[in-house]
Amino acid sequence: MTGTPARTLLLWCPDWPVLAAEIVDGVPATGPVAVLHANRVVACSERARAEGVRRGLRKREAQGRCPQLTVVDYDPGRDARAFEPVVAAVEELVAGVEVVRPGACAVAARGPSRYLGGEEAAAERIIEHVAQSCLVESQVGIADGVFAAGLAARSGRVVPPGGTPEFLAGLPVEALGRSALADLLRRLGVRSLGDFAALPAGDVLARFGFDGALAHRLAAGRDHRPLAVRQPPADLTVTAEQDEPIDRVDVAAFVARALAEQLHERLAGHGLACTRLGIEAVTEHGQELHRVWRHDGLLTAAAIADRVRWQLDGWLSGSNGRTGARPARPTAGIIRLRLIPDGVIAQAGLQAGLWGETGEERERAHRALSRVQGILGPEAVVTAVLGGGRSPADQVRLVPWGDERLPTRPGPAPLPGAPIARPGPAPLSDEPIARPGPTPLPGAPIARPGPTPLPDEPIARPGPAPLSGAPIARPGRAPLSGEPIASGGGRAVSAGRPADHSAGGVPPWPGRLPAPAPAVVLPSPLAATVHDAAGEAVVISARLAVSAPPARLVVGTGRPAEIVGWVGPWPVDERWWAPAEARRRARFQVCLADGTALLLAVEGGQWLVEAIYD
Repeated sequence: MTGTPARTLLLWCPDWPVLAAEIVDGVPATGPVAVLHANRVVACSERARAEGVRRGLRKREAQGRCPQLTVVDYDPGRDARAFEPVVAAVEELVAGVEVVRPGACAVAARGPSRYLGGEEAAAERIIEHVAQSCLVESQVGIADGVFAAGLAARSGRVVPPGGTPEFLAGLPVEALGRSALADLLRRLGVRSLGDFAALPAGDVLARFGFDGALAHRLAAGRDHRPLAVRQPPADLTVTAEQDEPIDRVDVAAFVARALAEQLHERLAGHGLACTRLGIEAVTEHGQELHRVWRHDGLLTAAAIADRVRWQLDGWLSGSNGRTGARPARPTAGIIRLRLIPDGVIAQAGLQAGLWGETGEERERAHRALSRVQGILGPEAVVTAVLGGGRSPADQVRLVPWGDERLPTRPGPAPLPGAPIARPGPAPLSDEPIARPGPTPLPGAPIARPGPTPLPDEPIARPGPAPLSGAPIARPGRAPLSGEPIASGGGRAVSAGRPADHSAGGVPPWPGRLPAPAPAVVLPSPLAATVHDAAGEAVVISARLAVSAPPARLVVGTGRPAEIVGWVGPWPVDERWWAPAEARRRARFQVCLADGTALLLAVEGGQWLVEAIYD
């Protein structure tokens, strides 16, 4: 923060929000146009200023001064998108552009002034190039520091080196862009930036705080930070053009080895290593093939060559159009092969294990599975990713091996100090199975509603008098995060409202099944029927009243199975605000006479088997 700021060239497009509205939305900037934010004018066109419209006016006052005023809402995203072509045009002449805000970008003036013939010549060249490329008028200011260059661009000035403090001294305090501070300074008798810069820095900090001290530095011509230029990314892609189309695997393997060595050397020259590799091929008939390979460690030259060879083997050894597991092979030989390092990290980011390479067994497994993918396609090997949801099918997503393991829905945030529940094997034989419901006190028996208790389990029957020490279940109580919705015949409690989020923006998923998760989740639920002891079908009313205790279960056309224990219903009313996506159902857990535990659901009057517990 000491020393003279670097010479800075800043390009400024006047009234950029108005121009962006013309570029994106077609609003003519030649007419009276005003851009409003929070009911106040933040930018206006030249014709609107001629009618008396100024920044800071309220909408009604601006329309009173100019009845023909066209009002446009402020949209920073629109301004940034429209400004990107201007930045790209500047980067065609100079390198290292920093976008100060939509409508203004800055570069170090030393480079352009040296190879474009001086600072003034560089400014004229950039203005002319932007006007020809983007049809946008702009102004350039050059001074010591970004702040001074931005003020110089308002009048298109080139401030000589060392003359920035003198240039700033004559400007009013409103040039700082801090209206509250400028109003206070004027009431204290400080009207120019020179008067403000002459005040002692310690007194300014004590009176106006940190923001006032920062403004004091800017008024004295000292920027608080250097330029944070935007560096164009290095081109790390390697390409091999073939005179003769490649249609044999051995020739493709030879080309892959040379190309992999070239890519590895290019990455090493930049101190990078590849963790995700994109392989592209173009055939003689113009067919484009693309595949991305992912690796948990660093891809060496040999590893890159192996993956390219496997992929080419999979493409060139296709099915020739015949039905089968293999995908169809290309219609012609490959004439262009390209390797794209889609994911790169610093080479020192990963290191080998203490006793050799990290995860040699994992690497062998990864090579084998990747080989299968190269032959049968990426969907041939998939892994499960856990996420959020209220049903077991929603909480698991299958992704191809090597792809990013990102859940479709965010998972619930665990409570502080709570153990993390992970689906896995069933509990030990002497460990009770956790069922949804209120958490019992330490040492209290686990109560399950139902006509018949499970073996060696204390009997808990519904009735007006609860068991001693047992919590009282009341219908309609809002469930805790991660706790199923308990209902004893009351109304269904809606779950999944959009605003229902816990700390950190992660939804708590009320009504989801707690651990342990079912061992088998059926890809398509099986239709079933549930009967009571008299043989009548068990139905659930709109108020979640069970017509009779479930006694027998028939899955599809199978034989009836006796139900010895059950718990439920737990209602879930999802996405009720979107009628096309709304879903309302009630879940049950049942235990059969042969020891099988199932997860059932009732939706639209139909019983379904969703999952099986181990």
